[in-house]
Amino acid sequence: MAKENVRYFEDVELGEELGPLVKVPTTEAVRQFCSVWDPEVGASRFTDEATARKEGLPHALLPGIMNMSYLITLLTTWAPAGQVRKLDTVFRQPVPHNKSVRLVGIVTDKNVVDGENRVECDVSLQREDGEAMVTGKAVVILPSRESR
Repeated sequence: MAKENVRYFEDVELGEELGPLVKVPTTEAVRQFCSVWDPEVGASRFTDEATARKEGLPHALLPGIMNMSYLITLLTTWAPAGQVRKLDTVFRQPVPHNKSVRLVGIVTDKNVVDGENRVECDVSLQREDGEAMVTGKAVVILPSRESR
C-alpha cells in the first residue's frame, strides 16, 4: 500500500466525516452475493420480488450482511490500512434493490486501549434523501506514525 494512502491515528480528528460513498445494489449484485453467502438458497426475500411480497415485505431487499459489507467498504475506503474491529448495526427499514444508497460516517471518539489506536465512528446507509435505513457504530484500529 502506498504511504500516501495510510490514515494515521494521529491525523484523525473528532467530527471528521467519512464518505459519502454511493452504491447502487442491483438485483444481479444481490443474487451474486447470495450465491456466495449461501449457495444452497434458491429464491428468497433477498432475490425474488414475489417471495418477498408473500412474506409481507414491500419488495426484495438486501441481506443484512450485504448492508454490513457496504458499511465496512466505507470504513476501509476511508482508512485502507485500518482494521475494522467491530461493527454493530441497527436495521431500521428494508433496503431495496436498484436504488442509489449513500454511505456516510463521522468520527465520534478516538483513544488508545491496550496499545491499540481505536477510532470510533457512527456510520449509516441512507436513501438519496438522507433518511437512514441502516445505522451502526464501528471501531477501527489505525496505525500510528510513531510505529512506522
